[in-house]
Parts: sequence; structure tokens; C-alpha cells
Amino acid sequence: MIISIDEMISSFVILWAVIDPIGTLPVFIAVTKGYDEQEKRKIASFSSLVAFGILLFFLIVGEVLLRKMGVPLAAFQISGGIILFLFAVNMIFGDSKPEEEIQLVRSGHETAIFPLAIPSIAGPGAILAVVLLTDNSRHSFSSQVATFVVLVFVLFLNWILMRLSNKIHKRIGSAGAIVISKVMGLILASMAANNILIGIKEFFKIN
Repeated sequence: MIISIDEMISSFVILWAVIDPIGTLPVFIAVTKGYDEQEKRKIASFSSLVAFGILLFFLIVGEVLLRKMGVPLAAFQISGGIILFLFAVNMIFGDSKPEEEIQLVRSGHETAIFPLAIPSIAGPGAILAVVLLTDNSRHSFSSQVATFVVLVFVLFLNWILMRLSNKIHKRIGSAGAIVISKVMGLILASMAANNILIGIKEFFKIN
């Protein structure tokens, strides 16, 4: 089984953009405000495990669920690409990920599951991305294994960044996190557009 480096890089860029670990930092800081370091470590670990479980579920059975519902994968690629594109547009022109999700924290839902695990880490964009990246008709088994490895790696980096959140946030500040989030939105928009074009090509059987 040969895993392409290009496939791993492509999966990494997509998953890094939709999970957006830098954008999670202000959310994590707001969620854990007032907690000691030990509690912060527990929250970082628990939220990472919950997010991993959710994304792993959709990585394994997402395509099967679509087939059971009679939804052609090409249709999901198009709709998923459109949703990812709208998600990216919102990242660029709307409230950035940190701004939007910190509002959820201020509403009183200060838990490791919401809004940290969902939707900050395992949000709709990340769920759609793992389903699209493990499409059996487009990606080989080795490519899907690469996606799984990259997913674990991105979530691990996200966990490390949460553990180092105070130090990182002091250096880049909320403004820095917002700028990075918007750049990731631009990258995600181009990849979403590519998914839409691929879905249209497959749906209409265009060579």
C-alpha cells in the first residue's frame, strides 16, 4: 500500500482549514477561563477525544449513510462543496471562527463539548470534509488511510495548541487568530469550488 505525499498534503490543508486549530485558541481560552491548569488539560483532552469520535464516525460510515438514503455521491460532492464554500465565505467576510464561537461561550454553554468539540473542532465543515475525502469512488484505500492519519495528526496538533493556548494567544492575539482564520477561509473556498466542479463532472459523466 503506497500513500502519496501529495494526497497527504492535500488532506492536511483541507482538514487544517476546516478544523482551524488557530481559530480554536480564543474559543478554548474563553471556555477555560477561571480553570486551573489541570482542568484545562482535561478539557483539552476530552474535547479532542469527542471531536475525534465524531469525525471518525463520519469518516467510516458517512458514505454508507448516503448510499442508504439513496443520495448519489456526486450530488453530495456538489452540495458539500457549496456548503464548504459558504462556510469559507463566512470565514472571510463574516464573523471569523473565534469571534462567532466566543459568542456561544458568552451565552453560557461553557463545556468541553459545546462549543469546543462541537462546532469549534468537529464542525459541519470538518464533517463534510472527512466524508468527501473518503469517497470510495474517488479515493483509493491507501488515500483514505492517509486521510485518517492526517486527521489524527491535525487533531493532535489542535490538542497541543490548546495546551499552549495562553502562550500562543499572548504572541498573536485575537487579531492574529482572526487573520489566520480568514486566510484559511480563502484556501478552503478554492478547494470547495474544486469539489463542486468534480461533482458536476461526475454527475453529468463529463470526460
